[in-house]
Amino acid sequence: MRIDIITILPDLLRSPFEGSIMKRAIEKGLVEVHFHNLRDYTTNKQKSVDDYQFGGGAGMVMMIQPIDDCITHLKSQRDYDEIIYMSPDGETLNQKMANTMSMYENIIILCGHYKGVDQRVRDHFITKEISIGDYVLSGGEIGAIVFCDAIIRLIPGVLSDETSALTDSFQDNLLSGPIYTRPADYKGWKVPEVLTSGHFAKIEKWREDMAYEHTKNRRPDLLEE
Repeated sequence: MRIDIITILPDLLRSPFEGSIMKRAIEKGLVEVHFHNLRDYTTNKQKSVDDYQFGGGAGMVMMIQPIDDCITHLKSQRDYDEIIYMSPDGETLNQKMANTMSMYENIIILCGHYKGVDQRVRDHFITKEISIGDYVLSGGEIGAIVFCDAIIRLIPGVLSDETSALTDSFQDNLLSGPIYTRPADYKGWKVPEVLTSGHFAKIEKWREDMAYEHTKNRRPDLLEE
């Protein structure tokens, strides 16, 4: 998979990709992540990428020209499965979406800033708009990091145990149930006996039941879906 991220703050993005699972995926050659500084594409002598709104109003707007030139340049080199705009009014990111998009080959992510982007960018270039929640951030970079982490960890070969992702919360619309590790008895707080029984069928049944109960108590809306 190749991910191209368009941003005005490339340095803000680099650190999360230099550690843990995303670093491992890059080192294994399972994913490429490229950052494109939007200021490199502006024709403005001051290297600015924003301007005032037509009609007045508070907040600056990212201009269409540098975004057009950057996306057009990338599209001239390869085909993209999606051109994504991180936006608070986009489709809310969920596990089903992450599962699907983890199988894509090439993705562009546009990180908005200021008041947002010129609407013509959304009308003519963007194929999918994604939100990570019902709140507003200073820019799309944090959302892009969250989105990338959610899909990269699902790429086959990224996780040491590929079955681990199958038991994560939100797979099959269930939250993960309680988990334990050694010691089995700590200050009198004991691990459920079934988990130390060695009876794998009973353990699996217990985990399924706990996942269902946990979901019913905390996110019953997931069961309705």
